Amino acid sequence: MRPVIGVISDVKARDGHVVHGVTEKYIYAVARGAQAMPVLIPGTISSVDAAMAPVRMVVEEVLAAVDAIFLPGSPSNVGPQHYGDAPHEPPLPADPYRDDISLPLIRAALERGVPLFGVCRGFQEMNVALGGTLFQKLYEQPGRFDHREDSSLDINGQYAPVHEVALEPGGLLESLAGAPTWRVNSLHGQGIARLAPGVTVEARAPDGTIEAFRVPDAPGFNMAIQWHPEWRFWEDRLSSGIFTAFGAAARLHAETRRAALRFAAAV
Repeated sequence: MRPVIGVISDVKARDGHVVHGVTEKYIYAVARGAQAMPVLIPGTISSVDAAMAPVRMVVEEVLAAVDAIFLPGSPSNVGPQHYGDAPHEPPLPADPYRDDISLPLIRAALERGVPLFGVCRGFQEMNVALGGTLFQKLYEQPGRFDHREDSSLDINGQYAPVHEVALEPGGLLESLAGAPTWRVNSLHGQGIARLAPGVTVEARAPDGTIEAFRVPDAPGFNMAIQWHPEWRFWEDRLSSGIFTAFGAAARLHAETRRAALRFAAAV
C-alpha cells in the first residue's frame, strides 16, 4: 500500500460558499513524485452557517490517520499575530482557518518524527511555528531582490527558474542535487526575517534570503523550501529527488507504524 500523505488545505470564500482545497500541482507531486496517496486536511470548519459552532481538526487524530504531512504554497500569508507583528494596512491576504491547524500540526509532527515537508507558505509556516519571524514585504527590505513572480508572463514563465541558490555544503539538498548551487523559480512576497531556533539553513539566495532549512534534531525527515519544487518536478533532478526522499520517509514511517500495531496485537 502507498503511504498516506496529508495535504493541508486552504480555506477560501468563493461565490458565496467556503471552499477547503489545494491546487492540483501539489496533489500531483505527492501522488506521483512521492508515490503516495494524498489526502486533503481541512482547516477549521466554521463558516457554513453563522450559527454553527467551529469544528477544529484535532492534531492527534490527524497524525493517527496519515504517514506524513505536506504543507503546500498558497496566495495567503501566515497571520502576523503568530510572530508578534502588526498587520499591514490594508491587510495582506490571510487564512486564519489554515493557521489554526497548520501551526500546531507542524510542532506535533516534528516532535513525533512524522515526515514533514513545507513549500512556500508551508516554509514560512514552519519557521513561524518554531519561533521565527517573517518580513511581510520582503521586496521592501534594503538589499533584497523582488522575489515575486512577473505577472505579465504566462504560467510557465512565472514558474521558470530565475536565480541560483547556494546549497549548504554537506546538507541534504546538496546531496540530492549533487552540486553546490541550483537554479530555482521565485514566486514569494514574504520571507524569513529571523530564523527559528534549532533549525539549519539548507539554501540561500544571492541576496542572503534563506530559501530552505530543516530541523536536524527532529527524529524524522523534514524539509522547508521557499521556492516551488512541485512545479513540473519530473523535469528537475533536485525537485524530483526531494519528493522521492519525502515519499521514502513516508513509506518508512508507515511500515514502522504497521509493525508497531502488529506487535501490539500479538501481545
